[in-house]
Amino acid sequence: MNNILYRLEKVTKTFTHASESIEILKNIDLSIESGRSLAILGASGSGKSTLLHILGGLDMPTSGRVLFRDMDLTKISHEQKATLRREQISFVFQFHHLLPEFSTVENVSIPAILNGLDKKSARQEALRSLDLVGLENRADQSVTTLSGGECQRVAIARAIISGPKVLLADEPTGNLDVSKGRDIGELLLRLNRDLEMTLIVVTHNLDLAANMHDNYELRSGKLYAIKEL
Repeated sequence: MNNILYRLEKVTKTFTHASESIEILKNIDLSIESGRSLAILGASGSGKSTLLHILGGLDMPTSGRVLFRDMDLTKISHEQKATLRREQISFVFQFHHLLPEFSTVENVSIPAILNGLDKKSARQEALRSLDLVGLENRADQSVTTLSGGECQRVAIARAIISGPKVLLADEPTGNLDVSKGRDIGELLLRLNRDLEMTLIVVTHNLDLAANMHDNYELRSGKLYAIKEL
């Protein structure tokens, strides 16, 4: 059985500014097995977030192929990519992007409602998701009353409510202190294990990366496997 979730083939990304072209990703080949955890490291501006956005179908390579479960993300329509992001590919960012006018459970419910669930069913799914991140008892609180770490947990609950195949996290601990960052890292790794959900994290957090299955560094546009941190 083919257990490869992602396969990148000669992925290149070039940005043009004025008359200058900058090749930020250069002929990247990468295979990622389903259920693995993977960290992408590198200096600021090295292209880590660009690569993550390409994996999520938010951006397209200048050349090369991005296969998700044998579906070429460079060939499908915007509508098909949007459906994939609703159902199979979820994001968590450095900033939680919660809606302050809604309660915790209402924020988490949004993807389920967009997927067609009625409000009662969406609430039940949201409560289940909040329980997975340890915040079911905060369900009806305003998100404005939560701590930074709790808000990031809500964002994670929102990301996993649809049962995605992969969670793409862009600096998920970058806006937190060391203790809360460690807690969020441990939560992500537990969800990766318990939900058998592939986890791909862009991070500067070496402690988090050290506990993941695979580590890569982006350097001068090339992706290098790291054997030891």
